[in-house]
Formats: sequence, C-alpha cells, structure tokens
Amino acid sequence: MEMAIDTPSPSPPTPPTPPAAAGRQTRAAESVRLEHQLVRVPLEALRSTVRSNHRLAEKEIAAALSSASVAPAESSAAAVDHLTSLVSRLHGLKRKMEEGARAEELQVQRCRARLDRLATASTGDDAEWEDLRLKRILVDYMLRMSYYDSATKLAETSGIQDLVDIDVFQDAKRVIDSLQNNEVTPALAWCAENKSRLKKSKSKLEFLLRLQEFVEFVKAKNCIQAIAYARKYLAPWGSNHMKELQRVTATLVFRSNTNCAPYKVSSIFSVLSYDMPLCDESDNSWR
Repeated sequence: MEMAIDTPSPSPPTPPTPPAAAGRQTRAAESVRLEHQLVRVPLEALRSTVRSNHRLAEKEIAAALSSASVAPAESSAAAVDHLTSLVSRLHGLKRKMEEGARAEELQVQRCRARLDRLATASTGDDAEWEDLRLKRILVDYMLRMSYYDSATKLAETSGIQDLVDIDVFQDAKRVIDSLQNNEVTPALAWCAENKSRLKKSKSKLEFLLRLQEFVEFVKAKNCIQAIAYARKYLAPWGSNHMKELQRVTATLVFRSNTNCAPYKVSSIFSVLSYDMPLCDESDNSWR
C-alpha cells in the first residue's frame, strides 16, 4: 500500500506594500539618516549641562565640608558667623542646582519633542511633515545668515521652538560680537567648554585667541604682562606652532610702524580675523 505524502501548500503571496505606506517608510529611513542633528544638538547640550551641574555640586560640597571641618573656636560669635556664611553658601548652591535642574528639564523636553517628531515620519501626513521641515530649514538658514529676529518670529508663529536651535546661535552671536569689539574672554570661555571637541577636530581657534590677547597687551605697551601671558598660555603651543609664535612675539620688539620688512605689515597686530567662522564647517562645532 502506498502512503500518501502530504506536501505543504504554498503560502499565499505577500500583498504589495501600498505606495503611501512605502513612501512613509522611505521617509522615516531618510529622516533617521539625514536629521541626526535634530536630536544631537539638545542631547549634547543636556550632556554638557549635566556635567557642569555635577562638577559644580562636587566643588561646592567639597568646599563646604572643608569649611565645616575647620570652624573657628575662638569665640561663639565667630563660630556663628562662620556657620552663617556656610549656610549662605549652601543656599547659593541650592539655587544654582535648581537653575541647573530647570535647564536640564528644558533640554529633556526638547529631546522628547524631537524624538516625537521623528516618530511621526512614518505615520504622519506627508504634506504637513514636508511643510514643517521646510520651516525648520528656513529658520536654520536665517540663523546662519544672522537674521535672528526673523528666525525667532518664524519659529514662534510656526510653533517649532523646540525643533530649532535659536539659543545655540544666540550664544554664538554673543561671542562673535565680543570678538568684533576685540574682547576674547567670552570666546575663550566657549573654548574651555568645548575643549575636547576642538582638540578632536584639531582646531586652532584657542591658539589664535591666545595670540590675539597677547597682541592686545603689546598694543597697550604692557610688555611685562605680555611676556608673563606668553609664558603661561602660549608656551604650551610651541611644539606645534613655533613659527607663528616667533612671528607674533617679535611684536615685543618691532612695532606696527617698523621699517623691518617681515614685520612691516600691520596685519600682524590683528592676528584673528573677526569675520572668520568659529569652527570648521565640516566639524560644525557650534551645532
């Protein structure tokens, strides 16, 4: 007797994906690939704020503990004054930590809003998605072209404040404005906050700022302070930028009106071009 062998019936063909759904899936993939900056900026800002708050708390708490351990024993009045000062310092720390917590919450809100926005790439309305993306691009373009008021107005009327980075560009504007006024302190503070990223991108921005500050001392005929500044801040750059250092430190001897050909060009007294970008375009450090 022959046994019948059951053969599995072929599975029904998978129905083709509707064109609209396929388009949304493609758009979602493109969004993840092309719009990583949308989430990257607030995430990096959040990471920076958390680190700053952590360092501040560690520093202040260590100082408070150290102060409490050496309380004066001369008199009760001195002890009371010491403790009052300590309590005041702790109140100040509490206020700063509350401000830091609010900043963290704002950045978390932005991260959440942007993740929610990306999540609608495969489910939302195509026209609405493209319209909002266009407005975001316009705001970004206006900010990069220094049309801050127009960018802010467009973001407010479109309700996309959490999807654009106006505050980042405003911080950059404050630094640029200070540079145009020959003030390098805000830019150096920005360099300190972004030291690891600048080092990774091999940026010379901090070096140029240090050179400019040195030149400002020379222009003010404060040579003693210029020499002290060079020893403290310029000497560490000597291994990689010795030629530039030698040329700029020569301003201690040769003035801008010198007849010595190599140093006759007055541009040496303006090391940093204040119209230069504060980061490499490929690195996009401001973002």
